[in-house]
Amino acid sequence: MNRFDEAVNKTTVPLAQILEPIRQELAAVEREFVQQIESQVALIPEIGRYIQQSGGKRVRPAVLLLAARMAGYRGDLSVLYASVVEYIHAATLVHDDIVDNSEVRRGRRSVHSRWGADVTVLLGDYLYIKSMDMALKQDALDVLRLLSDVTLRMIEGELLQLSRNGDLRITEEAHLDIVRRKTAVLFGGCAEIGAVLGGLPAGQREWLRGYGENLGMTFQLVDDLLDLTGDQEALGKPIGGDLREGKLTLPLIHLLRHGEDGAADLVSRVFAERQLTASDWERLSDMLRRHRSIEAAFERASAFAEAAKVQLAGFPPSSARDALAALPEYVLLRDR
Repeated sequence: MNRFDEAVNKTTVPLAQILEPIRQELAAVEREFVQQIESQVALIPEIGRYIQQSGGKRVRPAVLLLAARMAGYRGDLSVLYASVVEYIHAATLVHDDIVDNSEVRRGRRSVHSRWGADVTVLLGDYLYIKSMDMALKQDALDVLRLLSDVTLRMIEGELLQLSRNGDLRITEEAHLDIVRRKTAVLFGGCAEIGAVLGGLPAGQREWLRGYGENLGMTFQLVDDLLDLTGDQEALGKPIGGDLREGKLTLPLIHLLRHGEDGAADLVSRVFAERQLTASDWERLSDMLRRHRSIEAAFERASAFAEAAKVQLAGFPPSSARDALAALPEYVLLRDR
C-alpha cells in the first residue's frame, strides 16, 4: 500500500475537536458576519446569509484566531479581523464561480446560478469593499496594508490562472505560483494578523506567515486531488470539474510530463469540448494510477504540511499551538 492509500484509510482528529479552544470565538465570527452584512438593500443580506449558511470549514478565520491566541492576544479585534478575512474569502468564491461558470457550490446552487452573474459580480465587489471598510474603522495601518497586499496577490493569481487555462505546457513551478497567490497568501495573512495583534517581533511574524502559506498550499493541493479522487456527494460538486474548466492541476501536470502521449490528446479534447465522458474518465483514471500521478501530488502536499508544522517550533507549548500543529494533518487527510 502506497502513502496516498494509507492516508485515505487513516482516521483523523475531527476539525471540531481541533478547534475546541476557539469554539466561542468562531461562533462570534459567525454572528459578526451576519451583523456586518445588514443593509438597506434587502438583496445584500439575503445573499450574504445564503453564503454564510452554505457551510464551509472556517479554517482561515480559525488560523487567525489561533495565531492571535498563541501570540498572547486576548482582545475582541481577533474576531473582527477573522470576519474580515471571511468576507474576503466569500468575495473570491462568488467571483470564482462566475469565472468558472460553476453551477454548484458546497452542494447548493452557486450564487450566480441563483441570482445571475450581474448581481453576483456586484455582490462580490461589495464583500471586498465591506471587508476593507471593517478593517479601516480600526485605524490599524499595518493590518490594512497586509490585507490590501493579500487581496492584490489573490487577484493576480486568478488572472494568472485564467491566462494559463488550457495550456498543456504549464510547469509545476508555474502552477504552484498560482496556488500560492490564489489561496496560500490569504492563509498566510490570517496567521500574520494574529502575530500583529499579539505584538510579536518580525521574526515570529515571518514564522506565522510561513505557517499559514504552507497550510494554504496544502489546502489547495488537496482540493485539486479531491477533484480527481473524492466522492461527489461529500464534496458537493461534480468530480473532474477543474479539467472541464480547462485547469491543469498537479496530478495532471505530472501525468503529462511523465505519461504516455495519449494523455495529452485526451486532456486537449476534454478542454476543447468542456465535457468528460465516463469512458474518458475511466481512461484518465487508469493513466493517473499507472503513472502514480496522484501519489506524486500527494507527496508535494505532504511536504507543505510538514513545512507548516516546522514553522511552529519556535513557539512555547500551548493549546493554541497544539491546534495549529494539528491543522496541517487534518487538511492533508480531509475528504471534502
